[in-house]
Amino acid sequence: GQAADSAKAWVAPDPATIPAGPLGDSIRLGLHVFNETPKYAERYVGNKMSCTHCHIDGGTVSKGMPMVGLPGIFPMYRDREKTVITFEERIEQCFQRSETGHRVPNDGPEMTGLVAYAQWLSKDQVTGRPFPGRALVNLPELNGDAAKGSQIYVEQCAICHGAEGAGKPPAVPALWGPDSYSDGAGMNQIPKMAAFVQHNMPQNQPDSLTPQEAYDVAAYIHSKPHTVFNMKDHM
Repeated sequence: GQAADSAKAWVAPDPATIPAGPLGDSIRLGLHVFNETPKYAERYVGNKMSCTHCHIDGGTVSKGMPMVGLPGIFPMYRDREKTVITFEERIEQCFQRSETGHRVPNDGPEMTGLVAYAQWLSKDQVTGRPFPGRALVNLPELNGDAAKGSQIYVEQCAICHGAEGAGKPPAVPALWGPDSYSDGAGMNQIPKMAAFVQHNMPQNQPDSLTPQEAYDVAAYIHSKPHTVFNMKDHM
């Protein structure tokens, strides 16, 4: 429909067009933090995950959890927290849950840069209206079969992510184990991982897995060890 067309029509701005001066420097820092989080926000990250591992290509890909337009739809009520949260707070949760790390100072250069970068990506968007390609593709609710998923993983995923799910950080994320996201991360939910996988993976052939195959792979990844998330350890 129209929404999908406008998401396809959107072209990510070229980082070469980030302005000079202090604001541009903040946007550029945010881009670096986003794409290589353990390197540029080392004190706040407890694994080897970067923002771009879940928010594809620097948060610019439709149905790849893009950052486009996000600053304009916060503050937002979140069912998981049962409260209204700011954009900064949402980013904090990624550091805590997905990067098994710690809260970033809200007024520090890393957080300011991440928000500035998302704002820069969103500069042509209408405030208060979600980007048409926001979040993930809609899949039917299915049940994943981890045993089938293990076969698909060997055939389609292991070439990049490794037989033991260790990935090749910083380029390719670990999918389980100590370098991967915690069990408190959104990606640890099978429907979310399935929707991510179906539309975005494998990178050389996105959209090639059926929704059922994506659920099977997601169930397999979910069956593997992930760091146990306790909020008190991440404050």
